Order: sequence, then C-alpha cells, then structure tokens
Amino acid sequence: MKHTGKRLFQYAALFKKPLLLALLLLAAAVSAELAGPFIARQMIDRHILGIEQPWYETGSATQTDMAVPYDGTFFKRSDNYAPGEAKGKEVRILQAGSAFVFIDQPLPFDGNRELKDGRLIVTKGDQRAEYPAQKLSMQELFLFYEPQWRHLINLALLYLGLIVLGAIFTYGQRYLLQSAANRIIQRMRTDVFAQIQRLPIQYFDNQPAGKIVSRITNDTEAVRDLYVQVLANFFTGTIYIVGIIAALFVLDYRLALLSLPVIPMLYVWIRVYRKFATRYNHEIRERLSSINGMINEAIQGMPIIQVFRRQQETQREFEQLNDEYTDYQNKMLSLNSFTSHNLMNVIRNVFFFALIWMVGGGGMNTFITVGVLYAFVDYLNRMFHPMVGIVNQLPNLEKAIVSADRVFELLDEKGLDVAEGRADRYLGNVKFEHVSFAYKEGEDVLKDISFEAKQGQTVALVGHTGSGKSSILNLLFRFYDVREGRITVDGRDVREMPKQLLRQHMGIVLQDPFLFTGTIASNVSLDDPAISRERVEQALRDVGAAEMFGALPRGIDEPVIEKGSTLSAGQRQLISFARALAFDPAILILDEATASIDTETEAVIQAALDVLKKGRTTFIIAHRLSTIKNADLILVLDRGRIVEQGSHDALMQQRGRYYQMYQLQQGHPGIAAAAEEAERSV
Repeated sequence: MKHTGKRLFQYAALFKKPLLLALLLLAAAVSAELAGPFIARQMIDRHILGIEQPWYETGSATQTDMAVPYDGTFFKRSDNYAPGEAKGKEVRILQAGSAFVFIDQPLPFDGNRELKDGRLIVTKGDQRAEYPAQKLSMQELFLFYEPQWRHLINLALLYLGLIVLGAIFTYGQRYLLQSAANRIIQRMRTDVFAQIQRLPIQYFDNQPAGKIVSRITNDTEAVRDLYVQVLANFFTGTIYIVGIIAALFVLDYRLALLSLPVIPMLYVWIRVYRKFATRYNHEIRERLSSINGMINEAIQGMPIIQVFRRQQETQREFEQLNDEYTDYQNKMLSLNSFTSHNLMNVIRNVFFFALIWMVGGGGMNTFITVGVLYAFVDYLNRMFHPMVGIVNQLPNLEKAIVSADRVFELLDEKGLDVAEGRADRYLGNVKFEHVSFAYKEGEDVLKDISFEAKQGQTVALVGHTGSGKSSILNLLFRFYDVREGRITVDGRDVREMPKQLLRQHMGIVLQDPFLFTGTIASNVSLDDPAISRERVEQALRDVGAAEMFGALPRGIDEPVIEKGSTLSAGQRQLISFARALAFDPAILILDEATASIDTETEAVIQAALDVLKKGRTTFIIAHRLSTIKNADLILVLDRGRIVEQGSHDALMQQRGRYYQMYQLQQGHPGIAAAAEEAERSV
C-alpha cells in the first residue's frame, strides 16, 4: 500500500497545479459553508431571543438609536446602548408559554416561568417570585422586534450569499479535480499502452489478451474513481471535520471535547474495514480479469467452439468463473452492509444522547444559549455527513488500490525502451554460430545451430513440427535472445543492436496474416509516412494483387474490419506479402507464406519472388518442398538440430531425410520407406 500510494501520489504530482487550486477552492467552500451556523447562532441569540435581554427607559425617540415606543414611553435594549450612555428604569420582556409579557421591573433570578391571572410566577429551586405582567399583543410584540428586522434580513442575505459562494467554489473544485483526474488516468493509460510496446514477446505468451486489456481499461478506470470520488470525499471530509472541530471549540470547548472521540473511531473503522476488503477486492479483480480473458478467447475462437459443439462446456466454464466472482462480490456486499452509514447513524445518535445528557441532565453546570445549542447540533450533523461519505467510499478505495497494484505490476515488468531514429540499411549477411536456445530452463529447442546466409541468398528451413524452424527466426528477430553462441548480421552481434533498429530492415509474412482495422492501403503501409501511396501500389503490383484489389468497389481503399474477416485467406496473405515488400527489407522472412494461397495465386507470387529476392536475404519456412526447390540453401532440422543442409539437388543425391520428405509429398511413399529403411540399416 505504501509503495502504491507513493506512486499514485507521483502521478497526481504531475498535475499538482489544478489539484492544489481545487483544494484551495474546497477549503474556501468549506469555510463558506461552515460560517452558516455562526450566522444562525447570531440570528437566534442576539436578534430573536435577544428580546429577553434587559430593556431601559430612554428619552430618545429616534429610529436610529433602536428606541421602541410602548405605553407612552420609549425603551431601548441594553446591548443597543453606547458606552457611557445614561440608562433609565430597567424593564423586561419575557416569554411564558406561547405568550410574551411586559414586566415593569428587573428580575433578580430566572427559572421556570408561568403566567397566571396577569402575574408572572418564576421558580428556581426553592426560590419563587411573582411579578405583575402585561401580556403583549402581536402588534406590540412586533414593535419590540422591529429594530432587529434589518439585521435579520442582512444576516439572512449574508447566509444566502455564502451558500451561493460555496456552491460556486464547490463547482470549481469538482471540475478541477475531475479534469485533473481524467488527465492523470489519460497519462496512466498512455504509460501502460507504451509499456506494452516495450514488453518482450514471451510476456504475451504467458498472459491472456483479455487480462491485459482489463488492466488498461477496467483497472485504470477504477484508479480514476480513486482520484474523482475517493480522494474528493476524503479531502472534503477531512477539511470539513477539522473545520467543524475548530468551530466547535470556538462555540464551547466542552461540547467540542464531546465530539473528539469521533476521530479515533473513524480511524479504527477504516483499519478494520481494509483488513477484510483488501483480500476480497484482490479476488474480485482477478476473477474479473479471468472473465474478460475468457470472453475474449471465446469470441476469437467462436468458429471452433461451434464446429466442435463446445457451447455448453464453454458456458459451464464461464458460469463457474461468474459464480466465483459473484460470491466475492456478495462477501464485499456483506462487509459494506455491516460497516455502512447505518452504523454511522447509530454512533451519531449515541453522540446526540450524550449531548442531551450533558445539557439537560446536569452534565454541564453553566448555561448554554439556544443559538449555541443549535449551532452545535448543526455542526455535529455536518460532521457526520462527510464521515458517512468517507465510509461509503472505502469500497472504492480498496478497489482502486488493488487495481493500481495490478497496473503498476504491469508497468514494473522488465521492458526495453523503443529506440528512436533510423539505422542504415544493412546488407543482410546472417550467420548463426553454435546457437543453443530454450524457452524453458533445461529444455533446449535449438542445439548447436550453425549456418551462414549471404546477401541475396534464399535459405529454406524444413522439418517436422517442433523441429525448431520458427525458433530460429524468433532469435533472428530478437523476440528472444540466444542462451549459447551468437547471431551476427553483417558481422555484428544482434545483441549489440537495438531491437527496433535491427527489425527496421526486416520483413515478415506469416502463415496466418494479421490485418488491422482500416483499408487495404493502410494495412500495406501501416500508416508509415515513409511509405508513399505509389510505393503501396507498386508493392501490390509486384505480388500480382493490383488487379485483384483494383476490381473492388473502392479499390485499395476498400475498408478492412478487424482481422480482415471479410477477405479471403489468399487476399489477406497477399496484403501481408505486399506489406513486407513495401518496407523494402534487407532480410525477408516467409513463414509458410504460401500455405493459405491457392495454386494459381501461389504461381503469381513465385513469379514475383524471383525478381523481389534479388539483393535480399530471404528465409523461407515451408512444408511444401516444391516451393523451395530453387533455394540456395536448405536446412533440414530434426529435434532442434541441423541434420542436413545443402541445395535441393545435393540433398536429393544424399537420399537422406530430405529425400524421404520430398518423395512422400510427391506421392512415392514406397521409395521413401525404402530409403528410410536403408538409412536405419546403416
């Protein structure tokens, strides 16, 4: 968590300006909002309940000095007198039940009030006093409140202005925070996709495509929720809680001390929750990746699934993964339900009970005004609201942390930076010197391979499946590096050359060509600006495909969907072949390039090859030996070793393994069997 949190912070630091501005706006919004209860306290204690303060007779009769006329005399409230101003006789206006009464004298003490037969009875413990009381009408009461209306309206407008200002600050804060979060995730996705370009081929051999896609999409989106929702709630909640506690100390330190236990309770709550949620979320994200991987595999292999009637078995496998995913989701649901805001509401009610006991049950010996009590209850409600928000975001926090772990795990995979620039075109002299290689430790697939291919030569690799043909080309491309020996191009060890620059002058045509979504032309050029349209058209002419694709409605601008499924196998192969030729490689690799092409199309390609192979070193992997009769060098492999090498005629004269393979393909199994028997006898 510490390592992940640090890296998440580093990503956030890339966009620190909008984030810091968002936090400043958040602090301003919180300040504006938390000022509300103070204003409400002022309105209640001073301008509403302040009517019960002492009033004094005054000779002044102007409206500006807050004098109020009653029964032929003017009165002014004690807090409206200027320092040193003379005061007359003291009177009081008090509330008894729902009525307000005028008392023509001061009160030595206050307590429980009762209005009875025109007299106000005040009791406090053993003390009891009676006062003549004149009940005020609504009009008379309004006169005593009238001087306060201007202040009440001003405070109400200030309250409204702070609400509007807080809403503006909140909008700006959320906009900046979310836009910064989007940019952070944009950067993270870019880094992840760039990392994929840097990873070696063996990584993709061991990882289903769906799981990798899940990390780029689902996991980064979960991390986005961390910045947009989780951190927003945590930052907002923290600032609110700190601000409210500070405000509570300003109101009354004893009430503030009552609220302090909330902080350690919240900390313990988060610790307990994360202990269980982390494990559940790891399993949930892993099951989700597996589901994505299986869906991707099922879509890619749907023809095979349907042909071999594997729909029900595939469905059962999916349901098993789905059930496991749902089980862990339900466990998270149970945990969230137990630690949800309902439990927080219970804790809040406990605090309210403690407040009632302290204020009304003798827990506090000093008087607390109604305004202070109102403000405290308001602040306490406001404090629990962000706490509920923090608690409710704990599932998203755990999900985001787990997803971030998975994203950073991918980013931490050892890769190789993509080399920039261009390398001079090499001649294409290739030499293998005692090369041995194993995909797994102790299981060599190539053993002491040595041969030389000179510029312009065609080298054919033949042998049964698993003999090591494709492994030789994988090493030449540096998809993998040799374990023993070395490979040189023009005398230079390929391990000393950046992989991208080495491959810059290599071209390949696979047995099962891969086409990208786009057009025929874009699949030939791969949108490389160095490949002009004229060069694309020339490559298609060289492979004999110009007329075929020219007959399409849009010619070479005909759309190609994913994998080129609307084109025939031969058409896809011709595009792949033209692609390799358009890049004018010094070394050309044909991996069963004509296996999917009909005889007529193969004849066209073979004719083009005679011209195109000049000046290039060409490697051909072929099972149909008739296509490599003109190769300069044929390597016959068996179990990772070169057992024969030479030209077609020389190998036929040896009457060895190549001879047997050729006779079998030509339909002479008897001759091949006899040769094999003779070889065994020797």
